[in-house]
Amino acid sequence: MSSRDTANVLWFNELHREDVNLVGGKSSSLGEMTSSMDIPVPYGFATTARAYRYFMDQTGLNDKVNALLDGIKDYENSDELRATCEQIRDLIVGAKMPDDLASDIKQGYAELAKKVGQDNPFVAIRSSATAEDLPDASFAGQQESYLNIKGAADVVDRVKQCYSSLFTDRATYYRHKQNFPQEKVALSAAIQMMVFSEASGVMFSVNVANGDDTKIVIDAIYGLGEYIVLGKVTPDHFVIDKQSKKIVEKNIIKQSVELVRLPDGGTKEQAVPAELQEQPALTDKQVIELSGYVLKIERHYGCYMDMEYALDANTKRLWIVQARPETVWSQRNKKKSAEDDADNVVAAADAKVAVRGLPASPGLASGVVHVIDDPKDIDQFKSGEVLVTLMTSPDWVPAMKKAAAIVTNNGGMTCHAAIVSREMQIPCIVGTRSKNLAATDALKDGDVVTVDAKNGVVYHGKVASMLKPDDAPATAQAVVAETFAPTATGVMMNLGDPELADKYASLPADGIGLMREEFLWTTYIHEHPLYLIEQGHPEKVVNQLADGVAKVVRAMAPRPVILRLSDFKSSEYRNLKGGEKYEPHEPADLLGWRGASRYYDPKYINAFKLELAAVKKVRNEFGLKNLNVMIPFVRTVAEAEKVTTIMHNEGLIRSADFKVYMMAEIPSNIILADQFNQFIDGYSIGSNDLTMLILGCDRNNDTVASLFDERNLAVKRAIRHLIETAHKDGKTVSICGQAPSEYPDFTNFLIQSGIDYVSVNPDMVKETKRNVAHFEQRIMLDKATGNGLQDQTDYDWK
Repeated sequence: MSSRDTANVLWFNELHREDVNLVGGKSSSLGEMTSSMDIPVPYGFATTARAYRYFMDQTGLNDKVNALLDGIKDYENSDELRATCEQIRDLIVGAKMPDDLASDIKQGYAELAKKVGQDNPFVAIRSSATAEDLPDASFAGQQESYLNIKGAADVVDRVKQCYSSLFTDRATYYRHKQNFPQEKVALSAAIQMMVFSEASGVMFSVNVANGDDTKIVIDAIYGLGEYIVLGKVTPDHFVIDKQSKKIVEKNIIKQSVELVRLPDGGTKEQAVPAELQEQPALTDKQVIELSGYVLKIERHYGCYMDMEYALDANTKRLWIVQARPETVWSQRNKKKSAEDDADNVVAAADAKVAVRGLPASPGLASGVVHVIDDPKDIDQFKSGEVLVTLMTSPDWVPAMKKAAAIVTNNGGMTCHAAIVSREMQIPCIVGTRSKNLAATDALKDGDVVTVDAKNGVVYHGKVASMLKPDDAPATAQAVVAETFAPTATGVMMNLGDPELADKYASLPADGIGLMREEFLWTTYIHEHPLYLIEQGHPEKVVNQLADGVAKVVRAMAPRPVILRLSDFKSSEYRNLKGGEKYEPHEPADLLGWRGASRYYDPKYINAFKLELAAVKKVRNEFGLKNLNVMIPFVRTVAEAEKVTTIMHNEGLIRSADFKVYMMAEIPSNIILADQFNQFIDGYSIGSNDLTMLILGCDRNNDTVASLFDERNLAVKRAIRHLIETAHKDGKTVSICGQAPSEYPDFTNFLIQSGIDYVSVNPDMVKETKRNVAHFEQRIMLDKATGNGLQDQTDYDWK
């Protein structure tokens, strides 16, 4: 038994959402947001379910409570139920808390005081119930919250009052109707820094009025949020569109009273100042900030969420004080379809591979597993289920036609299941046994899975973000398709935001020439990798990076995607949570600890290995083999050798289907290209840094901005030399800087020089594709006639 299982008190940053049995839903959710998300949560700790059971056992209360509950003759008799529950609550509040448990709670309060820098700080104490074995257990609103509590003795008393709140009339009646014994329920008390609320409220990641999950709903009142829960004040109402992140509906309600804290503890009701009564409790900017937290929380949990927040009157900072799965619309969706069960919807970052096989018929589908071992049972197969079996034969076709997807133990790419599923355009994976785990062993009836038959992977749960909506209305209007001439020079695309991958996948790009990993850190992870390692959560880096990268790689497949490994500067790393501890203060960090120099450094190598693990997860677990990588800012040949050796040792080995490229952005990359060639498959020119370092011109300095020009002859000579030197050893050269997007004549120079690819921003893909075709045709025409314009510039530096 671990120390966590025997602890009476656990801090939020020690807790995660899977700790419901330790500290209940509310406390585990506060812990998850504190330990695993970049969400502002008031700091605090939780008493454990073990502490509650210890209290009930040491005081002899279990027997007394059971005797009183057994004495209830009619649970429908509200007077009898009320009287009994009141007796039970009085017994709990009147009992003496065991000294060691009281001491642990007081010690926690003392440590919280140190952490917030106050003597006897005010805290909020909220009940968090846990019921391990109760299906659909929801205790929301059934236990108490105590606000503006001060002093260790009062905190201990309020914890007992929280314990007693398990025996409200409503909660007791609910458990009786569910045939759930009281010993199986336990209670945690979440004790956290008090937010002195100027305003507060609730918010949902689905419009609870109509189930529209493209909208966020935020309600706001002045003062403490309890008056929303109690219904004493009608709140302001805001509706925000998730896609545009704009307020699309606003209803401001006159608020005449508010609940406020008293300076010496406790709360009171008072009138809202007359000048504020008809003013919104939140500004539009605050509403938008909150909606950003809603999106992060929903994305993290993978289901509709119900949250509470508070606006601190002193600091004007917004805090999230609670988050839990929304129940009403989630329940309706459960009834609508088992595959939409909120418990089975998982975020792509959390998706676990169930089984792998051969991708026989491409497609993506999600559904409930139905395992059939014998053909005589195919009549039991229902439409929309995922057929899992040993192998199919012609008499299986009636069941196959109804399947959302098909997964078999045996068979190859030309077996019956593969051929028929391709004809019927049903996603199908065959031969899972050949990948060391048979589908019929890995999956059982009733499992919800997502089948990625394009890549031969089955995931546990419904990975909603992978699935494309199939109900998009067809348009009757004929659209003239754009056409683009084929080009010998590849036109690639630069992309950072994975959320835009589907939007831009239809562009006529030959792949992604530059995917910036930094975007994933600032959008999804927010925390310094070394900080996450120290906190014991390196998996967050791997899972979040893999999720973001996979979105792009899936959308672009089979076209290649080149991921540039991390290239933050030290100041940018320092802005990530926890980064201050690990990052130096560099006066010129553009020329400092960045790119390859970090990867092999003993201070950073473990963080680099997490990036490599994410790449392996995308390629090996998700089966997305069109992912390649690029190493940025490699100063010396020795660095190239060190970094590629680390990659090799971590299982990322250059091969026909895995390429390792290098950014060419330092003069040494050009001058020593003949030596760099042995460690890489090609180059991508970073024209911004290369120009800066060739011309000695700080690209971030407005004073010398007029001198910065990628078209300078020195830069062109360097590029021409790199292409010639790379091609001698069979290495490719691309460019991912801004120059081709900005200057068509520069693109012409690159094509004349024999560049293999140009990679441009999405808005320039079509124009560049046409420009490249034009320039290539001009070269062929000039060659044929011998009458073309002659470029008088000497690009040879020898």
